[in-house]
Amino acid sequence: MSELITADLVDLDLSATTKDAAARSLAERMVAAHRVTDLDGFLADVAAREAQMPTGLDGGIGIPHCRSEHVSAPTLAFGRSAVGIDFGAADGPADLIFLIAAPAGADDDHLTILSGLARRLMDAEFTAALRAGTEPAAAAALIRGEEPAEPTAEQEPEHAEPGRDAGAEAAEPAADAPFRVVAVTSCPTGIAHTYMAAESLAAAGHDQGVEITVETQGSAGFTKLDPAVIAAADAVIWAHDVEVREKGRFRGKPLVDVGVKAGINRPAELIAEARRKAERGEVAAVAAGDGATDAGDGSGTDHAHFGVRLRTYLMSGVSYMVPFVAAGGLLIALSFAIGGYEIASATSVADHFVWGEADSWAALLNQIGSAAFGFLVPVLAGYIAYGMADRPALVPGFVGGAIALTVNAGFLGGLVAGLLAGAVVMAIQRAPVHATLRGIMPVLVIPLIASAVVGFLMFIVVGKPIASLQNALTDWLNGLSGSNAVILGVVLGLMMCFDMGGPLNKVAYAFAVGGLADPTPGSLKVMAAVMAAGMVPPLAMTLATTVRKKLFTKTERENGRAAWVLGASFITEGAIPFAAADPLRVIPSVMAGGAVTGALSMAFGATLRAPHGGVFVVPLIGEPFLYLLAVAAGTLVAAALVVLLKGARRTTSAPAGGPAASGESRVAVTA
Repeated sequence: MSELITADLVDLDLSATTKDAAARSLAERMVAAHRVTDLDGFLADVAAREAQMPTGLDGGIGIPHCRSEHVSAPTLAFGRSAVGIDFGAADGPADLIFLIAAPAGADDDHLTILSGLARRLMDAEFTAALRAGTEPAAAAALIRGEEPAEPTAEQEPEHAEPGRDAGAEAAEPAADAPFRVVAVTSCPTGIAHTYMAAESLAAAGHDQGVEITVETQGSAGFTKLDPAVIAAADAVIWAHDVEVREKGRFRGKPLVDVGVKAGINRPAELIAEARRKAERGEVAAVAAGDGATDAGDGSGTDHAHFGVRLRTYLMSGVSYMVPFVAAGGLLIALSFAIGGYEIASATSVADHFVWGEADSWAALLNQIGSAAFGFLVPVLAGYIAYGMADRPALVPGFVGGAIALTVNAGFLGGLVAGLLAGAVVMAIQRAPVHATLRGIMPVLVIPLIASAVVGFLMFIVVGKPIASLQNALTDWLNGLSGSNAVILGVVLGLMMCFDMGGPLNKVAYAFAVGGLADPTPGSLKVMAAVMAAGMVPPLAMTLATTVRKKLFTKTERENGRAAWVLGASFITEGAIPFAAADPLRVIPSVMAGGAVTGALSMAFGATLRAPHGGVFVVPLIGEPFLYLLAVAAGTLVAAALVVLLKGARRTTSAPAGGPAASGESRVAVTA
């Protein structure tokens, strides 16, 4: 296994002054070490992760990190800044910056090492040694754990009891038993914050004389808390930004439910709150797969909680569906490019295949792609249910999705089937069960009963009405013309450009690709409008940074030179670094450009049979010249608005003889 960090990946005199520049400087070292294959693609992934939640931590630490397909091996780069760099921490700039790069399919061994580093970042001895070091090789060895900072005698016991493994046996109670807490920590990437929160809670528990055991649900998997430890606990703390797995284990306990950064930054407060809830006898009503928390948490209304959870469930289904869309859709698109649209009616290649005929190969690609597309609705339904109620909901979810196809309920049927399956499983999980049945509930009883209930509902109760609604939607799309088509194009364009890869973008994209499963003239127009609008933000940023360089920082100009490739490839996320730096000017501008493009694409009657590809699938676009004209028009509008808004800000905010007058560019970070 290659080393995660070497001396070449250490910069003890990091000269960058912004987090984007720091990430680029450290990423360039990764490229030189052949750990990152595409610098700009990787940096776009880092920026997308940073946009979700700032990665600055109290104590002068910044940990930008992400999973990326552009990473060839798990890698860590370290930079030390003399001036400090703002990573969004409450206590100010960071001087220790760790750039963590994990491949999309990183192995557990490497992730375990990275999680160990995250824990050590909470150790003052470790960070002090990094600040005092003078040699890159020594710093790399220290980070790898080959030259650990020796703890003092007072510190050694700190990591004994609080940091014990989640699966350890429950300790024998002392005569005067301490207050016991079990905790779960998790974050979106499961690499850094998950383990830092665990270490922070463990240290705070030790300081308060509290016995705390933490289950880290990270990228390397997780070891469940011993049921005996949970049973003996007086309270539960969840510090998480993704759904906690197997929540039903914590039923009947006082619960503190917060985000993962709260676990890092204010662990003592969380433990104190858990103690107060236990003293008051507050008990959270939590079932397996249920996201509900005690009303006393002060975390919002039930309606707000449901809205957040519903979005999470739907995005779970969409995220698992997208690979099937990409693989199946591009195979079908390629088959059309080789054999024409009539290839869809070819006989099965299992019965007739000629090695030397292009049509046979086109038919093969088409039928493989169609097979992949056949999984879209079941996968969507199955993983919506999975997001709601974990593994027991997979079977009824897939069954419901398959029935949705059988009754011609289509994409809408899959959405409803997934929600029904999750809800049915959650209801079954709440029912009291005799201890002798608990072992077979998840693998036999729940899938059996839930599949029967969901099947009945989809076949007999809701399937036909949803199919009628799906047909009405299809007829409406096919009949769109004139102003109605333009309005739909505007709405889709706004959604694609508002959050650039976020939930609204994914909803619009899922709506479009759902129509490709059973393509009609209307659904093909929708797919064209969605992809056209999604190309606009990165292309507009490239154009704006080219025509008015002085309005952008050096880093933004460098990002702009790469963004055109991302835009041309329909990777909307290429504009995220610009939106993160100046959201109040960039986001409205690209939304306006996306709306123009979506409207023009629909007005021109452009169609698209591929779910992805950007300009590289132009041969599969109906009215290709007008389609590209729509993209160009939206790009011009968005770039012009960005330049106008940034120029107006610069003119009104810069004093005479200041940066604007001297030609120096200053771009403020806007909240």
